[in-house]
Amino acid sequence: MDKASEASSETASSPSVGHASAYYHSAFQNQSNIEYSLVDDNASVIPHYDGIEVVPDDSSTNFDHEAPPAYHQLTIADGGISAEVMQNGRVSMLINSSMRIPEQVSPFESQHNFSTLHSPTYSQSEYPLLHIVMHVVGSRGDVQPFIALGKELQRSGHKVRLATHNIFESFVRESGLDFFPIGGDPEQLMAYMVNNPGIIPKFASLRDGEIARKRKMILEMLEGCWRSCIEPDPKTNRPFVAEAIIANPPSFAHLHCAQALGIPVHLMFTMPWTPTREFPHPLANIVKTSMADVETSNFLSYGLVELMTWQGLVDIINMWRKDSLSLEPIRAMMGAGLADYLQLPFTYCWSPSLVRTPADWPSNIDVCGFFFRDPPDFTPPVELEEFLKSGPTPIYIGFGSIVMNNPQMMTEIILCAVNEAGVRAIVSKGWSKLGNGYSDPNVLFIDDCPHEWLFQQVSAVVHHGGAGTTACGLRNSRPTAIVPFFGDQFFWGEQVAAAGAGPRPIDYKSLDSANLIAAIHKLLEPQTLLAAQRIALSMEKESGVQEAVKSFHRHLPMKKMQCDILPRQPAVWQYQLDNKQELKLSDEAAFILMEQKQLKMKNIKLYSSNKIEIEYKRWDPLSAGSSTLIDTIMDLTSDGKNLFTAPYKEIKKAQALRREDSANSHTDMNEVALRGGSTDARKETTRRHTGAAAAAGAAGKGLGKMGGGFAKGMLLDLPVAMADGFHAMPMLYGDKKIERGAITDWKSGMAVGGKSLAVGFFDGFTGIVTAPAKGAVKDGAAGFAKGFVTGTLGVLFKPGAAMLGFVGYPLLGVYKSISSLHATPTETKILLARQILGSETGRQISEQRDGEKIQSVLEGFRRATGR
Repeated sequence: MDKASEASSETASSPSVGHASAYYHSAFQNQSNIEYSLVDDNASVIPHYDGIEVVPDDSSTNFDHEAPPAYHQLTIADGGISAEVMQNGRVSMLINSSMRIPEQVSPFESQHNFSTLHSPTYSQSEYPLLHIVMHVVGSRGDVQPFIALGKELQRSGHKVRLATHNIFESFVRESGLDFFPIGGDPEQLMAYMVNNPGIIPKFASLRDGEIARKRKMILEMLEGCWRSCIEPDPKTNRPFVAEAIIANPPSFAHLHCAQALGIPVHLMFTMPWTPTREFPHPLANIVKTSMADVETSNFLSYGLVELMTWQGLVDIINMWRKDSLSLEPIRAMMGAGLADYLQLPFTYCWSPSLVRTPADWPSNIDVCGFFFRDPPDFTPPVELEEFLKSGPTPIYIGFGSIVMNNPQMMTEIILCAVNEAGVRAIVSKGWSKLGNGYSDPNVLFIDDCPHEWLFQQVSAVVHHGGAGTTACGLRNSRPTAIVPFFGDQFFWGEQVAAAGAGPRPIDYKSLDSANLIAAIHKLLEPQTLLAAQRIALSMEKESGVQEAVKSFHRHLPMKKMQCDILPRQPAVWQYQLDNKQELKLSDEAAFILMEQKQLKMKNIKLYSSNKIEIEYKRWDPLSAGSSTLIDTIMDLTSDGKNLFTAPYKEIKKAQALRREDSANSHTDMNEVALRGGSTDARKETTRRHTGAAAAAGAAGKGLGKMGGGFAKGMLLDLPVAMADGFHAMPMLYGDKKIERGAITDWKSGMAVGGKSLAVGFFDGFTGIVTAPAKGAVKDGAAGFAKGFVTGTLGVLFKPGAAMLGFVGYPLLGVYKSISSLHATPTETKILLARQILGSETGRQISEQRDGEKIQSVLEGFRRATGR
């Protein structure tokens, strides 16, 4: 196995929420008996589930902050696939399966037709100017590339808001971007990640309450990301509503916020997040004794890591989706792969000269180069200038935002290695405050200093391997040694070593003065410098940020987003004309037309430029029906629990109010006696009646919710799931899956149901003749026999799909139509935010009184309506 195949890490950009990756679970569709068990004897036992959907979904708001992710070990017994989280945070994987991914077919094309995904290229004057929110979770090194991206988006005419941790507010605002705080403490998160570098936390972290704090922080950041999409600037109170989202994957809120708003989302990241046969997931350590071929092992590693990650987040995300976004919960096996399932555009910000673009990635994925910001103005302090002039060119050593348990030991290792290697060094104190209380004439400990300037003053760099720091060092032709702590730091260390620009990475737990001295000597070798210079020459030809903006524009659903009258403005309103034609309008166009009395208010509603529909994947009717029944039972269990707890809470609330009234009462006893206590008695009686009524109301509401959940589960969800299972059944015996269209309302439900009935019966009964004939033409007698079996099975299963689809799909359409008649709390919030922003736009138009623009809008309206 080559070096790239052995690379293993965790994502440095995701210290707060664990790790995630793109997925590919259809490779597991023929596997069974997935077992999960805890390795830690001190932890509680996790039950084993038989089948692919191993964790029943629970969308209850009463999730357990203390609960760890679901397992330490994963085993797919029939497939010979196992995964275990090691102490250093890497996922050890043993893949003994004989399965192979066909060479002639891209793994993605086997599930999706990505050949149709090529997006047109638009000129600079065609894309609409958008309100863009960027969700970024991580350290300063993760935020900085998105500042560079945001500045370039601003130059393109967009309004950009960067939503990240509160601590980075001045960093973001000083760059000229709008800022929105999402919460979360990156310093605490970094300390957590150093102590728990893997997907699964140590038992000590459970005991000390770290998991509870981390899960609460995740929920805080999810909510912060959502508020960043619709709330005004907290400082200026200027209104804002997102019209597109750009995010790094570990922010996790991006897709769900986009679904609630009906807007595009574009993911950008610094490490591989998409399955490929060319190298494994950076968190995966594939055991070399695996019997599967290297390409298959590489490819499956992404799905395994994603599956293990999602289990620890499903309850929090579903609770947040339900309470804050008014969205249906994501079922267990869907959440791990939504980015792939929805074919989200993805832009990777690394240099192809360091890691080439995998040949099996589809066209919705771009690799554009590292994101570099404009070099900041910097005047070095006198102490730093004097140190640089006082001797030979030093090396740089620093670990940035890493928070270490023992910075004194690290300081002593650095001082010993520098003196033994006979070099001088500039050491960044970082968040761990290296060098406190130490002094050495050959070493200068410094505070924050721009790497763009500093790396030009040194001969080589030693650091933790963050993507941005790695990129900056290589861009300046500096040989690089990486001491990884977690995340993609291991991956970048391996890539730098493979390119010859530095030694193999040294895990920080293994670092000592001896191996640091050896690394320094390797950095100072002439061939190491030559390799770094070659990479720098290639990187000089790249324009990562500019290419990323082009990628963002290229993947926008442009025609859906443009206002029909003012194409450079985004469509946010939908207006239905008298002839039932629908017109897409921007805030500005809608305001002018309303002011000119051209629109009827009853015909205007919010417009979604990118509706996201999540249809659950089914493999067969048996698993589809059983998983739906499990989901229904779990929902009923949760509702049943609330049936008893909600009335109790109402009674306790009434009791608290009575105690408050009693505590606040300072009425003189004589006065009470004169009144005969009648007022207090009436108040007490009212409180009791109110509490009893509230408790009864809560019980009735809970009972109604249980009844509605049972009816929906058995009369709607079950037949739809069974129909989808029967439609997917042909894939199991080598036939083509029966595809059904999207169902958005009662009309599409009736159409899909009718098509299901007609196509199912027709294909089922004609297939007994056509399938053998086609097989004979293609493969002779063997093809005829195979076709006969396929046709016979089609007679058995396809009419079932037809009947169930004819019943279930129209019901699903009716349900969606009825649901759309009533605005959810989230839709009400979005509408209010949109109206506030529209009012601000209208005020600006009124102040400008641009007669030429008004006439242009009226003329465009006449052309669009044919008046």
